[in-house]
Amino acid sequence: MNLIPNAWAQGATPGPSSGGNVWSLVLIFVVFILFFYFTAMRPQQKRQKEHRKLIEGLATGDEVLTQGGLVGRVVRLNEQFIVLEASNGVELTLQRQAVAAVYPKGTLKAV
Repeated sequence: MNLIPNAWAQGATPGPSSGGNVWSLVLIFVVFILFFYFTAMRPQQKRQKEHRKLIEGLATGDEVLTQGGLVGRVVRLNEQFIVLEASNGVELTLQRQAVAAVYPKGTLKAV
């Protein structure tokens, strides 16, 4: 006497084609790459381009803010370094890359 009936396999039903799954995965991957490019990489490249332009445009007499928070006037500059006058008689040598912003002329007199 058999309490559990035998389970006989039925004919397999055709599933979705595997080609559709591959293309949907590729599409998701491409959308992810585009999203990453437009949200992370492109804005960073724009900031780098603007900073490079700011560094190249430095001139003697510009009033600048450094990344460390120092504010002063550019006294001398060369290819890699600037000499910043932070106060009367106080000159600091910094790399050009340390400049974060250029202030309008006369800003230091107002402070």
